[in-house]
Amino acid sequence: MGANTKLTKAGIIDNIYEELDLDRADIHKVIDKLFDNLKTALNDDQIIELRGFGTFEIRTRKGREKARNPRTGEIVPVSTHGVAVFRPGKQLKELAWNLRS
Repeated sequence: MGANTKLTKAGIIDNIYEELDLDRADIHKVIDKLFDNLKTALNDDQIIELRGFGTFEIRTRKGREKARNPRTGEIVPVSTHGVAVFRPGKQLKELAWNLRS
């Protein structure tokens, strides 16, 4: 896999299907349910910690009166809003660090 390749949900399902003796439709249901659970937890303001992988959470980004539209240069107000944040875990950081050595 090169640096510019993309792994999609369908690709994840295919990878699991090739490694395990499970029905593709069942794998799809489990993956969908996993993502539904993650979205629900974030919506409920929970922090999701996946040991060895990383942590997902929603943080509040403070609004500003003088943000700039990068296309037009126009100054526009931006209200306070939530942003999804991912912090990689130790093992993922080490993997990434050594990936392109």
